[in-house]
Amino acid sequence: MSGELSPIDKAKFVAAKRAADYVEDGMRVGLGTGSTAAWLVRCLGEQVKNDGLKIRGIPTSTRTAELAREVGIEVISLDEAKWLDLTIDGADEFDGDLNLIKGGGGALLQEKIVATASDQMVVIADVGKEVETLGAFPLPIEVIPFGWQTTQALVEETLVSMDVLGRQSTLRMNGAVPFITDEGNHILDLHLNRIGNARQLSMVLNQMPGVVENGLFIDICDAVVIGYGDGRVEVRDINEGTVETERLDFVESDNLFTDLTD
Repeated sequence: MSGELSPIDKAKFVAAKRAADYVEDGMRVGLGTGSTAAWLVRCLGEQVKNDGLKIRGIPTSTRTAELAREVGIEVISLDEAKWLDLTIDGADEFDGDLNLIKGGGGALLQEKIVATASDQMVVIADVGKEVETLGAFPLPIEVIPFGWQTTQALVEETLVSMDVLGRQSTLRMNGAVPFITDEGNHILDLHLNRIGNARQLSMVLNQMPGVVENGLFIDICDAVVIGYGDGRVEVRDINEGTVETERLDFVESDNLFTDLTD
């Protein structure tokens, strides 16, 4: 399999494979959205099929739910689970304090709800997602469709007083029509370039009428599993203050992941 994967996909795979070690029999596990999280769902599906792992998955999007069922993971709702043992998800950016930007896949609202309803959140990412300061990746905010242009104008006006380098925002599109989230909302992507005070910005954005939620995940992530294209994995636990590095081997005969696309 390793010969078929690009270095970035190898990095995603080894991060997901290592993060699967956090999952124990009987857990209620939040399943993230995006290409890296999809690798994790596939890895857990392999354990369900081959090792008899019994878990209940709480997906953060419709497409994650479909993939989880496809690979044999029992899917339940957050209301059924009430509280989760663990959520594993990807990130578009993370900094040294394990603060995140999420929402590139458009599922930030459900992702944040699920993550905050968990005893622990583990992020899986390739090394390219690490940044010194958040903001190079456009910050998504979910807004209701009613009056979204007014909300956009209010957001851009408010950004003038925030510690950011850019203030442009764009409506996320799906071809010729606006992108619609699972909750029926729109996404505005804020092109900020650099976010000087992520905590303040998150609080201010969420106070605006029309804004449902933003993609800044502050003090939510407990550990990050970073994958490298050569098979190395680094695990940083912010609560324990530990950093561990290991190398995972690829199984050439394993074709479970060959049909997985971003």
